[in-house]
Amino acid sequence: MNSQGGADQVAITINGEPRSAPADATVASLLRHIGVQDDRVAVELDRQIVRRSEWETTQIRAGASIEIVQFVGGG
Repeated sequence: MNSQGGADQVAITINGEPRSAPADATVASLLRHIGVQDDRVAVELDRQIVRRSEWETTQIRAGASIEIVQFVGGG
């Protein structure tokens, strides 16, 4: 991923790290873009939890702050 951004990229922050994302990214497409398996994660966008049912339609905007939390099973 190009951390410098570009005409088709927007600057965002993921888990505290500066990153870039496609300008038309949704939560779902961003997870695919960065290689995160979406079956065991929760996503917070600008301090608001995004419901899984809204991932395909929730747009990522320039300057967005995203936290991705992966659930780990154990026992």
